Amino acid sequence: MRVLRPGQLGAEETETWRELRAKSGAIRNPFMEPEFAVALGQVRPRARVAVIEERDDGGRDGGSAEDGAGIVGFLPFERSPWGSGRALGLGVSDLQGAVLRPGTALGADELLRACSLNSFTFDNLEDGRTPFTGHVTASYPSYVVDVGEGYPAYLEVLRGQSPKFLRTTLAKERRLGRQVGELRFVFDERDPRALRTLMAWKSAQYRRTGRRDRFAQEWINRLVRTLAATRAQECGGVLSVLYAADRPVAAHFGLRSSTVLACWFPAYEPELAKYSPGLILHLRMAEAAAGAGIGLLDMGRGAAEYKDALKTGESTVHEGTVIRPGVGAALHWLGHEPARRAHGFVRRRPRLQALAARSLRTVGRLRG
Repeated sequence: MRVLRPGQLGAEETETWRELRAKSGAIRNPFMEPEFAVALGQVRPRARVAVIEERDDGGRDGGSAEDGAGIVGFLPFERSPWGSGRALGLGVSDLQGAVLRPGTALGADELLRACSLNSFTFDNLEDGRTPFTGHVTASYPSYVVDVGEGYPAYLEVLRGQSPKFLRTTLAKERRLGRQVGELRFVFDERDPRALRTLMAWKSAQYRRTGRRDRFAQEWINRLVRTLAATRAQECGGVLSVLYAADRPVAAHFGLRSSTVLACWFPAYEPELAKYSPGLILHLRMAEAAAGAGIGLLDMGRGAAEYKDALKTGESTVHEGTVIRPGVGAALHWLGHEPARRAHGFVRRRPRLQALAARSLRTVGRLRG
């Protein structure tokens, strides 16, 4: 096994990563592609990729040295100076995990030892059989919109499961066009001013709701700008903007592959909230994605009314930590586990979760 910086991956290694991902049978989520790891490596100095290679003694999955030789997987991660590991982009990446050749048998302890890690934390682990499956502490739904049969078919699904939502949103769309100005939607906007507008809206939303402003962190700013300029087939930035009379009223930045649009940072003009421009934007995005051959919009984990209204199904993601015995692991436990358990306790109790949300909104009003 070799451990490299993401930018040190060669053309052969990058192509092997793409091939393994394609053969895995999992959806082609752009967060699991090498281009995302390379972009993270440009803004996170401790980003690494473990290149997992077949052993010369017959291989991890029982094949011969001849037919099993070469790279069998990759694990992107970040390593702290004291040996704690975390999934690459923890806190911002919506899907994480190892990219492995089907049938590869690899234990979490073996993998961590080879990476010189005493622990490995994840919060959006991809569902399925992975080296970390036995270390999951909580699982969450990740909401998806299936437009594989086309946008008209998706609208029929909405008419059946969310008829009031659809009628109301379409009526608001017409009213927004009449009262504010003619609507125009751009699925893949290249104007950098629109991206700056989205980031300003999102920062204001974070502060207004009492949450940590992600865009106050320079590395996240740089990551989004880097990915906005990335145009790889299986991982490219997409900025979608809804205009009214050439005025941006809602925008979204996400990542797309050939078949999946990973929804990431949506926001809208607060002064126009009564028109629900964010919901209108999501419908336009679904229509444009279907037209571009994208079959799935992945809205990620985290309950929200708009996700319940828009979704056609759910996948599952997991959080947890692998800990190897030792001093470093004990320090990690003391520094992270009490807070994680407290957060989990609140999330499992709707009343406490609602109280926490109200408290965050109060903090946001005080900030304002």
